[in-house]
Amino acid sequence: MCMAFSIPRTAITAALLGVAACAVGAQDRNQLPITVEARSTDFDYRNSVLRFDEVTIVQGRIRITAERAQASGLDFQDSRWEFGGTVRITLPDGSLASDTARVRFANGEIASATVTGAPATFEQHRESELARGRAKRIDYDLGRGTVELAGEAWLTDGRNEITGAMLVYSTESQRVISREQVTITINPREPPAAPKGPE
Repeated sequence: MCMAFSIPRTAITAALLGVAACAVGAQDRNQLPITVEARSTDFDYRNSVLRFDEVTIVQGRIRITAERAQASGLDFQDSRWEFGGTVRITLPDGSLASDTARVRFANGEIASATVTGAPATFEQHRESELARGRAKRIDYDLGRGTVELAGEAWLTDGRNEITGAMLVYSTESQRVISREQVTITINPREPPAAPKGPE
């Protein structure tokens, strides 16, 4: 059974939009230079494999840091990267943290990313709200405009929560969809302050 939840104007929507923020301004971003810095490198030209220790990749406001990385090449028009150790992906107004990550670059920008951990997590700051999510695996696909949280998936806007085995968010329709059982916890709002009695 497909269960769809429309969640307009919530921090959960904002958080997942932050995770998919690579889709915003993509035409401008793919014109920005990509900088790779590492403590050490190992270029295996025969096998087209590059290895890095303590690596940082920056393109505009997007930053990826990890203890180690391996890449199929430095051609960001078409290359695949595997990151390990403490992986951090910083996006505009948001961040992801994981144990490992697989990132595909295409046409000079991030095309997709899969982050895994125990669990993989994200945070999204928006005005005065802090939204958070976690799952064993988080898949972001720019082409499809989807963010998929799989394995004990959990989302919160700081007050309400959605949990399930898998949650899929569409950045175009702003919907959270699950084809499996979900639990939604709606916590009560803070009760209004009781009026003061006469002194």
